[in-house]
Amino acid sequence: MAKKTLIKVTGTQRLGRDKDKIELTTVGTMEEKPNSYVFCYNEEQEPPLRPVQATLTVFKDEKRVEILRSGDNGSLLIIERAKRNLCSYGTPYGELLMGIYGKSIENRIGEKQGTVTFGYDIDVNGALTSQNEVKLEYKIH
Repeated sequence: MAKKTLIKVTGTQRLGRDKDKIELTTVGTMEEKPNSYVFCYNEEQEPPLRPVQATLTVFKDEKRVEILRSGDNGSLLIIERAKRNLCSYGTPYGELLMGIYGKSIENRIGEKQGTVTFGYDIDVNGALTSQNEVKLEYKIH
């Protein structure tokens, strides 16, 4: 059963010396499944774009994370530790095929609160475009 949850997502992107950080705090849900934890929340967009529904699935064995974004420009990113996956990412200009190389996945899941952190690199046409780290913190209401 999904539980109402306060979710804070902090994303950091790096390329060379450039660094960008994005933070989002929102109310969503968390549901424990036999092999994974599923977090669902909305990402507000700049008007006139509609919010994007994000579903983050964290596998309990810490080998895989999936980020499904639905909306006008949907995408599915698959992050697997020490593995490169080709993923399609929707943009207003069409689909972009990206390589996603998973570097780290760590879960500290508790009954009422916890964190999930993971790191991955993105490449387009074989050229590194960013090194990313995501930290999701949650507290169940």
